Formats: sequence, structure tokens, C-alpha cells
Amino acid sequence: MGAPGLVLLWLQLCALTPAAYKVWVPNTNFDDATNWSQNRPPCAGAAVEFPADKTLSVLVREGHSISDMLLPLDGEFVLASGAGFGAADAGSRPDCGPGARARFLDPDRFLWLDPRLWRPGDAGRGLFSVDAERVPCRHDDVVFPADASFRVGLGPGAGTVRVRSVQALGQTFARDEDLTAFLASRAGRLRFHGPGALSVDPEACADPSGCVCGNAEAQPWICAALLQPLGGGCPQAACLEPLRPEGQCCDLCGAVVSLTHGPAFDLQQYRARLLHAFLALPQYQGLQVAVSKVPRPPGLREASDAKADTEIQVVLVEAGPETGGAGRLARALLADIAEHGGGGATRRPPLGPGRRWASTTRCSTRRTPRRR
Repeated sequence: MGAPGLVLLWLQLCALTPAAYKVWVPNTNFDDATNWSQNRPPCAGAAVEFPADKTLSVLVREGHSISDMLLPLDGEFVLASGAGFGAADAGSRPDCGPGARARFLDPDRFLWLDPRLWRPGDAGRGLFSVDAERVPCRHDDVVFPADASFRVGLGPGAGTVRVRSVQALGQTFARDEDLTAFLASRAGRLRFHGPGALSVDPEACADPSGCVCGNAEAQPWICAALLQPLGGGCPQAACLEPLRPEGQCCDLCGAVVSLTHGPAFDLQQYRARLLHAFLALPQYQGLQVAVSKVPRPPGLREASDAKADTEIQVVLVEAGPETGGAGRLARALLADIAEHGGGGATRRPPLGPGRRWASTTRCSTRRTPRRR
């Protein structure tokens, strides 16, 4: 298929795509088992205890019978239709035990910069994001679900968090003055806390080739939050030559293809082509791909005399036990770009006369973990 046919195919596969958005996952709901010390909501007749020195909003969806309740320093209970509290004798249910005490976990444990606490609103099968881009990027819309209570910590580090808009409590904040007023209100203080700041800029990413996420400065704190459950260290990658792409906290097994791009390149169309023309094939079913624009390493810009300060990073990860698929797909992508031009994408140029072509593809080799 020639270039005109390829462009037509891309136009058929890709409709106009709205701005990307990220959805906040955790909540402070009373009825959510993960918010309680016993990993279940309070039993009938239980004594309920909230952290006395905390501030929070709690959504209650159901009716509960309790023996007593220790309230937080400052907070609110939002009662859904039919929800409420009633008095009950301690231990009125046999499986609760006499005087059972249910403790609400620390609501301040949820941090904005933790990649585990966000999910993309437009995730497709076979797609993933590097760790720094799992947290809302500069041009993302942020959504806090209206059917849940929440509390999120801003900071530490990285200064002001900037996104395109914030949707919370049924309102969309796209102007800084409106968001600032909300954060300063009692409703805002119950839901947002910490030393950091949150700002919005309604400007969308107008570049068809994509925009850099903008979380590079925050990546040390993003990785610290991500790795905190592991003691701060990365798990060992199960391959001989692991890779660490731009924006990733730990090594992974797979391949990285780095592409320069021209004004004709369209990131959304190229991502759609990867999904439909490559990942849909049986030989690539076990792979996952992340495609984004990233800053180009200064050394490569100087060595190749290139003016572009960004490049397209394609990360291919082998999620299954099969090996070699990432390398095969990386070579197939380079061949496809060489044939069709990739809508403006090209390989990295040579380093210079008499020097080896700069590596556009880096592949890892999986190894079988040794048995003890």
C-alpha cells in the first residue's frame, strides 16, 4: 500500500480524539472494605473509630448499626438515599465479637503523584503508559468520580501540579481562579491537602505529533510513591539486558524504538496503526505498547546535528512468557517506516560519517529465572 492509501487507512481508523483524561481510583467511602482495618465495613454493633487528627469527607451509601463512633477532627458525612446510622448493642452479630472496633484507615495515604491511583479514561487493549505518564500530564483532563468521596495529597516535591481541567463534585474547573476558590473552600479543604499546589490551564495540545507529558520534574516523587510498597527498590527484570525507557521507574524486558518526526506526523493516527496493523496480528498478541513524545537526549541532538528537541518513543513490552516478540515487532516497525514514512516519522539519523547508525531500536533478551 502506498503513502496515499496508508493515510486513508489512518483516517478511517482514527476519528477526532478528545483530550486524554485520567480518573482518580481510590475513595473514602464508608462502605468500601479497603478503607477499614479489618478489610470490611463495620459489623452491626461494632465501635467505629476515625483518625481523630484527620480531615475528610465520607460518603455513606447504606444503613449501619453501631455501638459508638469516634469522629475525626473535622469532616463531613454525605448520606446517600436510604443511608444512615442506628444504635445497636456491642457485638450483636456473632461474627463481630463483643466490643469489636472498626478503624478507618488514614485518609491521607492517597497521593496525587502515585501512578497506582490513576486509570486512563481512554485506555485501549494492548496499550499502556510509562510510569511518569500514568499520573495526569500537563494537557490531561482530571476526573474525580461524582459517586464517591475522596481525599488526595498534593506534593511533596515538584511544586505546582498543572493539568488542563479538574472535574470534582459535579463541577468542571478550567479556570485557575475558579479552582483556587474551590480549593480554599471547606469542600476543597476536605478533599485536597498537602504542601503542593494545583493549577489548570485550558490550553489543549494543538500539535498533531503530540505534546511532552511534562512530569519529568516530578518523576523522582512519582517513582518513590510507586516503589514505596516494595521498600523503595525496583524488582529485578527477568532478562539479560533490561531497558529503562524515558519516564519509566524500573527496568523492563522488551524493546524501545525511538523515532524522529516531522510536521506531518500524527501521534494518534500512528498509535491506531500500531494497534490495528500490528498488535492485532496473532504473532504479537502477547505484547503491549506505549507511544508518546519525549524529550530527545541532548547528546543525540548534538551528535546528529538535529534541531528537534523531541522524539517519538515506542516501548514494546512482552507481557507473556513468550520471548522475542518485542524485537520482531521493533524490526517490523522500522521496516514499515522505511516503506511508508510513518506519516512523518523517520529513524534517528546517523551519528556522522564513518560512524555506526545511532541505535533506533534497543531490545532486551529474556532469561529464565534460575531455580533455587
